[in-house]
Parts: sequence; C-alpha cells; structure tokens
Amino acid sequence: MSFFRRPDYQSEITHFIEDLKKQDPTLESKQRAGRQLLWDKSVNTELMSEFDAARVPQAPYVYQTKGHA
Repeated sequence: MSFFRRPDYQSEITHFIEDLKKQDPTLESKQRAGRQLLWDKSVNTELMSEFDAARVPQAPYVYQTKGHA
C-alpha cells in the first residue's frame, strides 16, 4: 500500500443504496423479478417474421385521399 493512498471514495447515494439493501436483503431479488415481469421477455421470431411480412407500406402523403388526382 502506498503512503499517499487515500481511502476509496463512496458517494452518499452509494451509502443510501447499501443501507436499503441492509434493511431489506430481498430487495435485489425483488428488482430482478420486476424486471423479468416487464422487460425480459422471450421473443417468438417466427411470429415476428409473420408480422413483418404482413406489414402494409405507408403512403407518402398519409392525409391525402385517393379520390383526388
């Protein structure tokens, strides 16, 4: 260890998060469960390719009706 080495800096936010984890040890597993519920979804590639194949191209002027030439 160096003579001039300072102790590692930890911000107030880091201390706050560590205190939260100490108060509720299951907090991280709850976060992971919530993420799996909302974000970590498996994608059906076959179904997505069918959706892409069924897509209809958009007209260049969306609000112009086809009756006017």
